[in-house]
Amino acid sequence: MKTAIDLSELIDCVGDAVIVADAHEKIVLWNAAATRIFGYSEEEALGNTLDLIVPERQRQRHTEGYSKSMETGTTRYGTTLLKIPAKHKDGHTLSIAFTVGMLFDEKNQAKGVAAVIRDETERFAEERALKKRLSELENPSIRG
Repeated sequence: MKTAIDLSELIDCVGDAVIVADAHEKIVLWNAAATRIFGYSEEEALGNTLDLIVPERQRQRHTEGYSKSMETGTTRYGTTLLKIPAKHKDGHTLSIAFTVGMLFDEKNQAKGVAAVIRDETERFAEERALKKRLSELENPSIRG
């Protein structure tokens, strides 16, 4: 038996952010988890570019990569989990992990991307602390 699923209900009930941006990086979909993770309401995010969440120091590289993906219709991050910094509305840095999929129009031209994003900030901080502690145990001379 096949059950009908309301796509917008599904997107809003998942714990990970789902963000869709068009070919010009304009945000066209922003779910409830994106609001929880990044601090921007759907109204604040829609119509803005992804610069909203891309830290200043990464913007040029991000914009170049995004443009190339729109030109070629490919991304090297389709099945690879990408781990990068992001920016919260209040200015603090987040550590996020995400996958991205290309969206195409009826002529098979790239028309945007869909990203599924998880906030890994706490896990990354714990991992860094564990690595530091391991390094201190392995090299007692580097302890404060």
